[in-house]
Amino acid sequence: MSSQDRSKLDQFSGVARLFPLPNLVLFPNVVQPLHIFEPRYRQMMADALANDRLIGMGLLDQGSSGQISGLPVIHPVICLGHIFREERMPDGRFNFLLQGVARARIVEELPSGKLYREVRVELLHEVPAASGDQEEELRQTLMQRVSDWFIHQPAAQTQLKKLFKGSLTLGMLCDVLGFALPLPLELKQELLEMVDIEERANTLLTSLEENSPPEAEDEPAPKPAQRFPPDFSLN
Repeated sequence: MSSQDRSKLDQFSGVARLFPLPNLVLFPNVVQPLHIFEPRYRQMMADALANDRLIGMGLLDQGSSGQISGLPVIHPVICLGHIFREERMPDGRFNFLLQGVARARIVEELPSGKLYREVRVELLHEVPAASGDQEEELRQTLMQRVSDWFIHQPAAQTQLKKLFKGSLTLGMLCDVLGFALPLPLELKQELLEMVDIEERANTLLTSLEENSPPEAEDEPAPKPAQRFPPDFSLN
């Protein structure tokens, strides 16, 4: 976790406002646009903006048929996200950008008296690669494997090269790719739960071998610049 991300957790009490979704896994180091209209999540947003600006994004466990205290089951590892830009509409709805900052494990769900759910969590810390050489080898292998996925898309390959030549660590790269690539939702959750960076990178490499790359398409025309907010997921 970067020092900038750590500073976003300075006011974090260990209790997270829970925002469960059935179809999205947020990772540290990525940004997700969101749109909120339900009363419970309007309340959640107002409370977050008045406090630490943090929201815990969790994936609903679709494989669980049970409920906890009448509420849908959430996968135990979530991503804490920081609201770094928001727009409140006259009718009370919100558009905002949520940036993932840290992995966290749910310890217990708390009675909050709020419309939304709250959980006590413990922050998870990454286990680095065994050596710099091992990290560099995994980085190069991952770059080649991902590039092969976009072999017929030169623009995408150019962006990937910039990404891998940038300042992102191997763990950060795995998070960005795990979020952005069209991988099964269950695999994305599995990658989120992996604190060991070597394990995360190797799992991602294996998944790229086992899952078919996207079909080659003609390069799309560049999109015009958009004002804030961009296209938002509805929640």
